[in-house]
This record gives sequence, structure tokens and C-alpha cells, in this order.
Amino acid sequence: MKIAVFPGSFDPITTGHLDLVLRAVPLFDKIVVAVGINSQKKYLYPLEVRMKWLNLVFSDYPSIEVDSYEKLTAKFCDKIGAKFLLRGLRNASDFDYEKSISQMNYIIGNDLETVFLISKPENSHISSSLVREIIKGGGKASPFIPKKIVEEVMGYSLG
Repeated sequence: MKIAVFPGSFDPITTGHLDLVLRAVPLFDKIVVAVGINSQKKYLYPLEVRMKWLNLVFSDYPSIEVDSYEKLTAKFCDKIGAKFLLRGLRNASDFDYEKSISQMNYIIGNDLETVFLISKPENSHISSSLVREIIKGGGKASPFIPKKIVEEVMGYSLG
């Protein structure tokens, strides 16, 4: 079985993330959208909320599962039997950054292969960090959030 992991913080999930995962569905038997937990990082949304939103977004896709993990992504992949990492590339600097990580993951992850998908042009400007800034600034972030969860994300009280 070909299992891929699409790791990220998904704080929040964006239409760019959604597009990449759905484009990868025909390539793998199973895709695990995995929320990496970094205790040093400050998130806008709690893990439980991000997991709920991911489960809602992917509820119609039986080959997509949602999970979370701590520590190394390569170790998580090994634990669940995934031999592939799925990553999106928006631009050349993404490639330079991701290339180094993929090479390290290949070594420490027992030949863990990274599969890169290039963002569609209409999604190449979207990042979770920019969407967070729009939300925190009270702007209209709905064009960048999957339709299934727009109301929940926009209605979520940031305190």
C-alpha cells in the first residue's frame, strides 16, 4: 500500500493545502494529513480545533486520514508505514528549503521519498502565515480557506 504523509501545522488549513492533497489522491492509496506538534511554536488555533477542521474538510475522501504527531516527521512516517512525504512548492525559495529537508528525511527516514507538487498559479501566493495575519488584522480571509470551514474559521473567537 502506498501511503503518503502531508505534514504541516495547518494553522489554519488553506485552499492551497486542500488543492495539493486532492491532486495527490490519485497517486497514493492513502494520504495522512498530519498535524505536527511543536511545543516551542505559538499557534493561532488549538490542536483540537485544527484537527476538527481538517476532518471536516476531508470528510468526503475515504483515502484521506487526519492525524497528529510530535517529534520527527520521519519517525511518524515509519510508525504508520508511510514511504512518501507530500510537499507543496510555491516558489524557488520553497524548493531550496524543502530540498534540504527531503534529503535529511531520506537518510533518517529509511529511504523516505518526498514527492513535490507545484502549486497552481492561483494558489502560489497563499500561505498559512499570511492567512493568519489577515485573520488577526480583521481582514477578509475567506477566499483562502476551504469553503467547508469558512464560517467556522471566521466565526472562531481569538479571545
